[in-house]
Amino acid sequence: MDLSRRVLGTSTAVPVLGGGTRRFANFDHAASTPPFAAVLRAVGEFSAWYANVHRGTGFKSRLSSWAYDEARRTVLRFVGADPDRALAVFTRNTTEAINHVAQRLAFAPGSVVITTEMEHHSNELPWRRVARVVRVPVDAHGAVDDDALRRALRDHHGRVALVAVCGASNVTGMVNPVHRWARWAHEAGARILVDAAQLVPHRPVDVRAPDDPEHLDFLAFSAHKMYAPFGTGVLVAPREPFLVGEPRLVGGGTVDVVDPERVVYTALPDREEAGTPCIVGAVALAAAMREYQDIGWPAIIQHEDALTRQAYAGLTAIPGVRVFGPAPGAGERLGVIAFNVGSMSHALVAAILSDEWGIGTRSGCFCAQLYVKALLGIDEPAALAFEERLLGGDRSDLPGAVRASIGLDNTEDDVRRLVEAVRAIAGGRYRDGYALDAAHGEYVHAAACADYGAWFQA
Repeated sequence: MDLSRRVLGTSTAVPVLGGGTRRFANFDHAASTPPFAAVLRAVGEFSAWYANVHRGTGFKSRLSSWAYDEARRTVLRFVGADPDRALAVFTRNTTEAINHVAQRLAFAPGSVVITTEMEHHSNELPWRRVARVVRVPVDAHGAVDDDALRRALRDHHGRVALVAVCGASNVTGMVNPVHRWARWAHEAGARILVDAAQLVPHRPVDVRAPDDPEHLDFLAFSAHKMYAPFGTGVLVAPREPFLVGEPRLVGGGTVDVVDPERVVYTALPDREEAGTPCIVGAVALAAAMREYQDIGWPAIIQHEDALTRQAYAGLTAIPGVRVFGPAPGAGERLGVIAFNVGSMSHALVAAILSDEWGIGTRSGCFCAQLYVKALLGIDEPAALAFEERLLGGDRSDLPGAVRASIGLDNTEDDVRRLVEAVRAIAGGRYRDGYALDAAHGEYVHAAACADYGAWFQA
């Protein structure tokens, strides 16, 4: 099955140094994905019917309301949630979904949130505002230390309000045993939140029934990582925590009664979605989920796993290249491959891949500074020195890695090109002329195309 045909932009050519173009090889899916062709068709078809949702009496408004509500039902079915007991709140993205929980849960004084060194900043920073954060370390291979997690739950028994963990790492692609952790959290009297931004696009997820000891209480993920980049995220949650207190945002659509002295908020889920929602984004996400189901999880997993194995084998065979995370087969992992080339700057490697090979990657710490510093073995004094230089405006030597992340539109030829390019870079075969922009920590070649308006009229 040629899955690349289902994704837009796979034949797009980009300029490269020396003149001419190359077909773009996209290895930046962990950041965001291009749209499915079927999603863009659905958006185009729906746009002719678009109107604001709820309370409108025109046919288009009633149809848009039905489509929006049906998208919510599709989301709940996709992750195995019971619509009578679970809630799906549409947000802008995973970050907003996690912040939504942080701001709506009632954290008692002295409450503890247990999280891990593996987390994206979006599953770290919101908890600092509302509770004491206890961070579980990772081991030398970058995996969360299960024994340390159990100790943390035991040491803080009675005070742990939430265990907040990622379903899969956006740096190493490690897939975490979230259902096992959920059982431990529930045994300790806590709930569990799973940042599933990297997991839901690549593996089937079942939150399970609330009476299952391994059920997932809160699940957050984004459409823009699921080939539906139209501005929607999702929070799947139990209804009970949102029946008390005021909504996170208040305004239009959240109320039944407003008088000079009193406000009565409306029923769920509307009370948690103030203002006009991203209706098109919800419709797009539902269309993407239908496309996932049409392709089927076995085909998706087989495709991505084969390319992950090919990329891992090719990169680890290059002298001087260090790949982070487990080998495929040594433990469940996704096609998120972070690596470094000897002592070269990760930013320089990423620039060469783009400017000379037409390959899109990402470099840096990927909004997971604690994890990347642990993987690189950076101790506290060194980290503080880096931070001081950064705060002084110098980003020239910030630690990090290059990340190549695989998606449905990638092919074996893409992976071969990536491995060939990294081998050439490791061997010193790349053009002279890259200059460091110390203020941004990026390398720029004087001859690289910067006339973006010639390629797209914004």
